[in-house]
Amino acid sequence: MKIQNPETQIPKTPQMSDRDFINDCLATEKYMTSSYSIAMNEASHESLYQDLNQIFNETQNCQRQLFNLMFKKGWYSFEAADAQKLDQTYQQFSGYSSQFPYQGNTLS
Repeated sequence: MKIQNPETQIPKTPQMSDRDFINDCLATEKYMTSSYSIAMNEASHESLYQDLNQIFNETQNCQRQLFNLMFKKGWYSFEAADAQKLDQTYQQFSGYSSQFPYQGNTLS
């Protein structure tokens, strides 16, 4: 089953439409959040990490707003997951946490 709102119609012309611009912005924001995540993982200086984290959060919020706008206008859709498949996947991976080398939230 496809999950989608009614699509906001736009003229089919060679020029970029609102949908094209928003889709391009969404793709850029997704790329940027991924890149900031990598940069935060590799930041050795705490102040740099905090600055990157703030920028990452702002970028992630922009990405979410663009996603919500596209979904609201019916320009972004996805397939609903089958409940049985979700349960099977959950069962498959639920035992993996016991294999993690560290348990709990404490770091030494």
